Amino acid sequence: MKKIVILILTLFILNVSFTQSSKKIEIEFWHAFSGRLGDLLTQHVERYNKSQDKYYVKLVYKGSYQDVLSQTIAAFRAGKAPHIAQIFEVGTATMMYAKDAIYPLYQLYKDFGEKLDVNNFIPTIRYYYSYPDGKMASMPFNSSTAILWYNKDAFQKAGLNPDNPPTTWKELMEYADKIVKAKAAKNGFTCTWFSWTQFEQFSAIHNVPFATRQNGFLGLDARLAFSHPLYRKHLENLKEMSDKGLFIYGGRDSAPGSLFLSEEVAMIIESSAAYASISANAKFKWGASFLPYYDDFLSKPYNSIIGGASLWVMRRPNMNPEEYRGVIDFFNYLKRPEIDGWWHMVTGYVPVTYGGYEYANKQDFYKQNPVGKIPIVQLTRTNPTPNTRGLRLGNLPAIRIVIYEEVEKLFQNKQDVRSTINNIMERGNKILREFEEIYKQ
Repeated sequence: MKKIVILILTLFILNVSFTQSSKKIEIEFWHAFSGRLGDLLTQHVERYNKSQDKYYVKLVYKGSYQDVLSQTIAAFRAGKAPHIAQIFEVGTATMMYAKDAIYPLYQLYKDFGEKLDVNNFIPTIRYYYSYPDGKMASMPFNSSTAILWYNKDAFQKAGLNPDNPPTTWKELMEYADKIVKAKAAKNGFTCTWFSWTQFEQFSAIHNVPFATRQNGFLGLDARLAFSHPLYRKHLENLKEMSDKGLFIYGGRDSAPGSLFLSEEVAMIIESSAAYASISANAKFKWGASFLPYYDDFLSKPYNSIIGGASLWVMRRPNMNPEEYRGVIDFFNYLKRPEIDGWWHMVTGYVPVTYGGYEYANKQDFYKQNPVGKIPIVQLTRTNPTPNTRGLRLGNLPAIRIVIYEEVEKLFQNKQDVRSTINNIMERGNKILREFEEIYKQ
């Protein structure tokens, strides 16, 4: 009997010991990915959890990007913020100015004696998520940029070379005219995310300011800079194309993407991350190329800027230092060349590090998928300037809504281009002043 009791106690002690050693430190990660991207993110995180036995990253889906931002801020105020929050790029200024809520990436690594090699990140991506002095605020994760996608079958039907897409806005307008006249498609051209593609990306590749104060990098007192004549010229051209049936405003955010897949339009300016959807769902031969530019304004375009999201480390009361170490360990895993490269190849997002790009290149990914290299070249073809390193404007999501509302009036013939620009600037600057009032020191 005594031996049986000793055996039971021994097994109990061993079981407790095993349970304690196998219990991992939990890291909560709030995100906005659903569908295919959600599945890939789950696979991504599960691979990390199995790669080591100390930490466990727990994924929590919180809805849209805006939902994640709103809920993360609310959770911080309640003292229950997640360890990591996936925040879209236009929420960057809001996060940066919420100083008590975040643990800046550079500070996190410094406090825990870890090296953060900032030069390994693609410069255009790194600068977007950095302070003016170059110190990184958040970890780049899923980054994309806008490119031109086109229907090769429609090009051929219109007598256009399917391997020679337009490079300038003049050519794009000419191609759209030929496509519509040949009835190769109902409309020649559309775009998704109008503010992102026709204002934010547009300003970057033409090296003109989106806002003063270096697009807000130098302070909260920035103003929108749409009085530049190039914006007026561009909106006038789009309006003229719309009146002639060459351009169609297909709605907000990603809604116009369906017009391309249904072959109603032959060309679309859309995220490079649309690769997964287009390659899986298009019933026609398609191609992709760089964003068009006005060659009568400049001889060569500058780099484009990014979309997507980065990962922010949040502060909350009584955080165990080991939990922060877990965040660092997870981030170090994400930026490994083979991991960053894998994420890039399966999602269509660009690699955020040079190592990730080199890994994909060694796998012959770009030989098999040449479209995958276009956004990388476009993002890195010039060194970032004050106008091309990104935007640092408070409550930019609200400004995007203003742009939607005003250009919709333009395409509905309710106002002219001059009124559209003036209204965007007046309403947008009011939003900026309200943000400044809240966060000024």
